Amino acid sequence: MYERILKNLSRHIHLSPGEQELFTSCLKRRRLRRKQFLLQSGDISRYECFVDEGCLRTYGIDKKGQEHTFMFACEDWWTGDMYSYLTGQPSQFDIEALEDSSLLLLNKQQMDKLYEQIPQLNKFFRILLQNAYISMQRRINENLMLSAEERYNTFLTRYPQLENRIPLKHIASYVGITPESLSRIRNHRK
Repeated sequence: MYERILKNLSRHIHLSPGEQELFTSCLKRRRLRRKQFLLQSGDISRYECFVDEGCLRTYGIDKKGQEHTFMFACEDWWTGDMYSYLTGQPSQFDIEALEDSSLLLLNKQQMDKLYEQIPQLNKFFRILLQNAYISMQRRINENLMLSAEERYNTFLTRYPQLENRIPLKHIASYVGITPESLSRIRNHRK
């Protein structure tokens, strides 16, 4: 039942069987249907979320009503709005299930208690935060320095398993181009 999340943790830390049991006892399972929201803009993010099954998309909508995809999260990935989660401020993002999904949720109060009871979790979530920062910095740099075709190729190289799972309009939004431009790039590659 918790095999995937425990394996995810074990990539960076070792928990004893008792610590694993304590950790998993704090998790709440939530299922989302396709197109159902985990979080909507204006709500406060109350959970760090581990994707056990399925795929979600985090995006924002600009003043012109255009969607901008910030990230995708599929099995074995963590997702949420860290800013809202840590500050208690309303989120600027929507997080929507692209597929029927099963999530494991951990609220901030439980996480703070777990940090005291299982100090290794501090290390784990620090590593996650560092990796997220590195990924965000790389993504900003790529959006500023690479052409649309290079950004799309980078997406395919980095996330080859996602191309066939995610609607092309969302991939275009992630890459920062229109669906029509993405179609031209894809046709050019053939």
